[in-house]
Amino acid sequence: MKKGKIITAAIIFLILLFALLIVYNFLPEREKSAQETQDAPRQGGARNVSAVRVTPVSPGTIEKSVIINGEILARNQVTIYPAVSGKLVSSFFSIGDRVNRGDVVAMVDPSRPGEVYSQSPVVSTVSGTVLQVPFSIGDTVTAQSGVYVLGDLSSLLVETFVPERFVAEIRQGMSAILWFEAIGSQTFDAEVIEINPVLDPASRTLRIRLRFLNYDPRIRAGMFATVSLVTSRKVDVPVVARTSVINTYGSWIVFVADEKNIARRREVTLGIDNEEYFEILSGVEMGERVVSAGQNFLSDGDPVRIVE
Repeated sequence: MKKGKIITAAIIFLILLFALLIVYNFLPEREKSAQETQDAPRQGGARNVSAVRVTPVSPGTIEKSVIINGEILARNQVTIYPAVSGKLVSSFFSIGDRVNRGDVVAMVDPSRPGEVYSQSPVVSTVSGTVLQVPFSIGDTVTAQSGVYVLGDLSSLLVETFVPERFVAEIRQGMSAILWFEAIGSQTFDAEVIEINPVLDPASRTLRIRLRFLNYDPRIRAGMFATVSLVTSRKVDVPVVARTSVINTYGSWIVFVADEKNIARRREVTLGIDNEEYFEILSGVEMGERVVSAGQNFLSDGDPVRIVE
């Protein structure tokens, strides 16, 4: 009986000892977990530092352009007409030949069946280079048929047609930049010298002509040109990179890094723009550091780290 009590007491002692060991090992984990739970709100409230690039707002020149196609023409082009109708029997010049005023360029036979007439000469009224010869020997021509087109190749023009939506911005003296596929990457300067007073009713375009400011003998009449027409230009205005500006819910915003490297959200008013820059009318000041890379994930008040 006494032995049974001893065994029972030993078992109870072992159970209590095991329970104490469990409590001893579990208590630090509970305290650690409680400490983490206590610190969690504090850690969740902290904001991550974002790496960004910044560009100071600076004065610059900004141009807005429209890209259109154009054709090179001789400055003075004149069409030569015969004096009578008949068959073209002789043609004395070819494309590229030089013709002087008063030269006989072709002969037309006005004879009809049963009637024989002397051949009628076609006389050039101007001097120039032959640009076009629309008719061949044997063709029938009239007094309204232009048998030759002459031009002055010493002075070339660019003719192009401006879409209706840009017509209000076209003016005399407007500058343009031209380039040619046949010449490569070199560009040429030109300016508007002639504006048609009315639009073409079929194409809804306005015909304009430009003169070269830096002529190159490689440019020839009939060549195809790409024209970048500068429709508006501003000098010494605040400009920022186009990538800096974000459109959100119809508003334009930028982020500015202040002196403590905190991102500040600014709503801005934009002026003219091109492929690279925006003009800033209001919202930021000269010299402020506008975030130009890394701004898409920023919020107002976020700390930032400036990188090169």
